[in-house]
Amino acid sequence: MTNFVEVDVRPTLRAGGEPFGEIMAAVSGLAPGQGLRLYATFKPTPLLHVLGSKGFVHEAREIEGGDWEVLFTPTGVAEEATEATLTSDDGQWPNPVRHLDNRDLDPPEPMVRILAAVETMRPGEVLSALLCREPVFLFPQLAKRGHTWRGGFEPDGATYKVLVRAGRREVA
Repeated sequence: MTNFVEVDVRPTLRAGGEPFGEIMAAVSGLAPGQGLRLYATFKPTPLLHVLGSKGFVHEAREIEGGDWEVLFTPTGVAEEATEATLTSDDGQWPNPVRHLDNRDLDPPEPMVRILAAVETMRPGEVLSALLCREPVFLFPQLAKRGHTWRGGFEPDGATYKVLVRAGRREVA
């Protein structure tokens, strides 16, 4: 039977904070065989993939008030990591053909909008997006879909700008 460490990020989310560091610190502190019981204000879909790549399976359920409880149970087997590297793609990028300003949106809406927009673009085209925080959950999703990105905080320190280059689409 798995012993679960409880992490409640609802107060952080309601205050407008980013709980990713808090969650990953808890995951890093887990003893062998321990799992994580997470409480959040929404279903943390991107986190499911991030922790899946670290060897956890999940069981999510909606609880009272529209909040979510997610159990992350260790399997001992990590999924194959898919991280895009810019070392083989560090040449000049074309100018963006699409621009999104997602600074006024709450997670996970910025990620959803970016992924939807990139999926409509031709390979090699670039999307520019402005966000109010670093999109840590977006990066594994872009890599999984074969896209590359560059990003960083603007000089104002409050705006994160990401450029996403559409990759090849898989033919089904």
